Amino acid sequence: MEALKDFLPQVWFVILALFLFLYVMLDGFDLGVGILSLTSSDEERRGILMTSLGNIWDANETWLVIMGGALFGAFPLAYGTILSALYIPIFIMIFGLIFRAVAFEFREHSNNKTFWNFAFGIGSFIAALGQGFALGSVIAGIKVDASGHFIGSTWDWLDWRSLLVALTLIQGYVLIGSTYLILKTEGELQKTHFKTAKIAAITTFIGAILITIATPIVYETVRTKLFSAPLVYIFAVIPVIGVWLIWNLLSSLNREQENTPFVWTILLFLLTFIGLGLIVFPYIIPNQITIYQAAAAPSALVFMLTFIGVLIPIMLFYNIYNYVVFRGKVVGSAYGD
Repeated sequence: MEALKDFLPQVWFVILALFLFLYVMLDGFDLGVGILSLTSSDEERRGILMTSLGNIWDANETWLVIMGGALFGAFPLAYGTILSALYIPIFIMIFGLIFRAVAFEFREHSNNKTFWNFAFGIGSFIAALGQGFALGSVIAGIKVDASGHFIGSTWDWLDWRSLLVALTLIQGYVLIGSTYLILKTEGELQKTHFKTAKIAAITTFIGAILITIATPIVYETVRTKLFSAPLVYIFAVIPVIGVWLIWNLLSSLNREQENTPFVWTILLFLLTFIGLGLIVFPYIIPNQITIYQAAAAPSALVFMLTFIGVLIPIMLFYNIYNYVVFRGKVVGSAYGD
């Protein structure tokens, strides 16, 4: 029974990491396209960008909903603590998601689309910013008492470290959004996003370097973990792989390849998640609450597994089917006022 109490929280940690990765990867390019729509030079180009998302963006956000539900069921203590500590950034994120959703629908039926175009782009930016602040605050750690309840202040989440993470995440979203648009567009619009992808790749890389340098300097527990065997060998390899992936991404963009930039970007996101997971584990709230402390009863975790084991394949099939059906280029004729 003791082995099961240790094993089940680890399983749910991996499941939550999977949900988070799928959300960031899928809704990441969705938000990135929304942010890029602010830079579109004319209504036709902006319409093409919106059309590229029309049939998939709802499904992308499903992973965020299921992740929140899974966190509540598997780690209720962490769920309550995180929501108490990050009420404002989570509200910012939800407001941005609602704002962009309303703008997306209203734009289709509006004669004057200017306001709704702007609202969709700003909503995407606000949602990404809220997510970045929340992620940065969780990585930094949340002040809790001996019982694991939040004891910090309302504005603990706002500092230079969470701002750096937020700005880097936004650049990452712009990068994956640009590489997605390379797949979906052609001609001058495609060339424009080859350029935005190059810029975003460089700025994301710079942000990642700053975070990588700052994290072990600021946080002693992370520094101790990073320089302890065997993780020291793993973390020595991860930056090398990251540089190699960035190099291949930029090379594929310079050669104006259509498919490989998106693949290299996904691999970069995956590498980042693996590194983050190794740093955080076994904490659900870094350096404060472990997955074993926050986990629900083993019976509840087993009960949830029976349902999630069925739900994950269904959701993956639906997402894959959605992308297969709506694959291919979006051209000017696909858009109409």
